[in-house]
Amino acid sequence: MREDTRVDEIVALAKANEVLIEMVPRTLLDDMEPDVNHQGVLLEVPEFPYADLEDVIERDGTVLVLDHLVDPQNVGTLLRAGEAAGIAGAVIPSDRSASISPSVVNSSSGAVEHIDVALVANLGRALDKLEQSGRWIVGLDGGDDALDLFSADVPMPVALVVGSEGSGLTANIRKRCQILVRLPMHGHVSSLNAATAGSIALFDIVRRQNAELPTEN
Repeated sequence: MREDTRVDEIVALAKANEVLIEMVPRTLLDDMEPDVNHQGVLLEVPEFPYADLEDVIERDGTVLVLDHLVDPQNVGTLLRAGEAAGIAGAVIPSDRSASISPSVVNSSSGAVEHIDVALVANLGRALDKLEQSGRWIVGLDGGDDALDLFSADVPMPVALVVGSEGSGLTANIRKRCQILVRLPMHGHVSSLNAATAGSIALFDIVRRQNAELPTEN
């Protein structure tokens, strides 16, 4: 299908839903969103509707916590993995962190629209509330004191904390983790980036969580 045909379909859908349409030069779109592969179409929408932390906590299952990740692509990739894994929701801090921007939405391939994301002013207090909800606070870390995720006994349910690019878990968050885990590295590469490592850890935790569910006869 040619790109102009896709655009025609989008325009027709917008008209059907009474969305105001404005035709502008493609260069203007490039200037408005230089870091987004907009493919010739931009939609102006309200600010992302963040969920309340309490709503995320009340849902069953794993919660993904991002400890000051700043790269929108990493945040989008992790939220996409989380949505695919069926997590209860995600928590991100309001400071020194990538918020839910067009770049994050684009990197998540739209998955962020289907997941509850709570924006919190104090990540440490959010972890305290997650722990009070009965979740184990599990930090993904590359330190020598971290356990091999694939062989460690990780109680369920879990709030999985993924640290920032480069520096990993911040000291305040690290000390709040009840368990520190790492991915076993058997090749020449000594580490994976935050998005890749976090995605692998998420699916392993969800696999364990599902294994504990009662089976139907």
